[in-house]
Amino acid sequence: MPITEDAVPLNVLGEPLANCSSAPLTGFYRDGCCRTGPDDLGSHVVCIQATAEFLEYSKSRGNDLSTPVDAFGFPGLKPGDRWCLCALRWKEALEAGHAPRVVLTSTHEAVLNYVDLSDLKPYALDLS
Repeated sequence: MPITEDAVPLNVLGEPLANCSSAPLTGFYRDGCCRTGPDDLGSHVVCIQATAEFLEYSKSRGNDLSTPVDAFGFPGLKPGDRWCLCALRWKEALEAGHAPRVVLTSTHEAVLNYVDLSDLKPYALDLS
């Protein structure tokens, strides 16, 4: 799916992308949305809700999301926080049995280049 600067970002449901989190402020562009663009090499497009299990798993894989990094203004995540996660990190966690829950309305359609919607739906917080 090509991404253009002028396009309204869409979520995996084909709707306008909703905000993921303002506290903590997330997104590659730190605007609260899981938007992406050519400079986002990690594809930070999956809006997750962190759990203690996922944070521990991510730390064990070399991506410590729970420790604050003041130099980057990163507060560190706690269980319950929402965050724009890299698509490949979510896929890795899925394959290892540690995938966190996702917010589909806030997850950018670009994630579909890495995983199928059918992989995301069982983890969706916003499906009834």
